[in-house]
Amino acid sequence: MGTVTYRKVDVGGMGVFYREAGPKDAPTILLLHGFPTAGHMFRDLIPQLAERFRLVAPDLLGFGQSDMPARSAFTYTFENLASVIDRFTEAISLHRFAIYVFDYGAPVGFRLAVGRPDRITAIISQNGNA
Repeated sequence: MGTVTYRKVDVGGMGVFYREAGPKDAPTILLLHGFPTAGHMFRDLIPQLAERFRLVAPDLLGFGQSDMPARSAFTYTFENLASVIDRFTEAISLHRFAIYVFDYGAPVGFRLAVGRPDRITAIISQNGNA
């Protein structure tokens, strides 16, 4: 089993918390959680896949341990959440990756795929609305 690390990175003045495990040079899967959970929902999945994949599970803004900007400072739309996650992937140097989307994470992940399809290697959807 791989060791899970816990980090927080600044994305445009907003802290995005994430869990990460697996070899840095392995194929990467970005795990995007559903409502009302956080990256914590992947706590059992991450150790099972960490020997073969690099797994990154961010908490979307307003969820888990990521920052919760005031509504006057951040408009909580899927478009804006996708923009933050896109910048998050750049901040932690994810260049090509698969996305695993669940529920609320689906409209975020699908926007990443449509906006920058050259970065997406696969889409895994569990109860993901399109």
